[in-house]
Amino acid sequence: MKTEKNIFIAFILNLGFSIFEFLGGVFTGSIAIMSDAVHDLGDAASIGASYFLEKKSKKQPDEKYTYGYARFSVMGSVITTLILLGGSLLIVFSAAKRIINPVQINYSGMIIFAIIGVVVNFIAALVTREGDSLNQKAVNLHMLEDVLGWIVVLIGAIVMRFTDFGIIDPILSIGTAVFILINALKNLKAVLDLFLEKIPHGIDVQEIQQHLLGIDGVLGVHHIHLWSMDGQNNYATMHIVTNGDHHQIKHMVREELKEHGICHATLELEAEGEHCHQEHCHIETKISTGHHHHH
Repeated sequence: MKTEKNIFIAFILNLGFSIFEFLGGVFTGSIAIMSDAVHDLGDAASIGASYFLEKKSKKQPDEKYTYGYARFSVMGSVITTLILLGGSLLIVFSAAKRIINPVQINYSGMIIFAIIGVVVNFIAALVTREGDSLNQKAVNLHMLEDVLGWIVVLIGAIVMRFTDFGIIDPILSIGTAVFILINALKNLKAVLDLFLEKIPHGIDVQEIQQHLLGIDGVLGVHHIHLWSMDGQNNYATMHIVTNGDHHQIKHMVREELKEHGICHATLELEAEGEHCHQEHCHIETKISTGHHHHH
């Protein structure tokens, strides 16, 4: 599995590198390097989680998880996000203390570490480029962030080396932390959208309805429900009113849905004038009346 191998390589790289960064941060006295270490440790832990969960997410559906295990991959993304949120808050706190009580920094050492950081992370970003799961995207995004983060640290170190403005160091680390924080929150939103069964990204219910009504023999389409398991696999259920040949209609509807990126569809076909039981039980009325109507 290409994705899994990449994730594993990324895990080893991040773990090794975060240890190297902690040592570098201690040695140079730079919190900007320490903040990168926290970032990488977070990455390593989360990649470890996603490695385990990505494998699980490939499992076929069974009696316990009838939709399969795709959401486990998403859970990896949740864990990643929480670790990064925690790590970035920790960095902000430590950096604020540094601004109040500055610490002596070894600028030359910092420059050397930053150069190594840029090179190593650039290679890592190239290695983990392929793969299309949410996890893989998250992993690769971190790699690119690391490259940028190190370039910033390098520039900062060079500036401090010549100006001796030590305060640049904690300011850089706060910048890194805020960047991590914003991305983690974006990630969290994408994950929440999935769990709240929000319509998958890039899919438009009205447009689908229009296209389906355009099929010969389709008289009406209602009760459209669209959701995604993991951001890639989209599901749909709907009722279709038709006077045509059911077999043919189903085939045409499925083809049309495939064009909209929906591969799993459950269709209920109804004849014209057939009473659809759910027609009158809208959620709103249930909630507003608060009691059940007895017929």
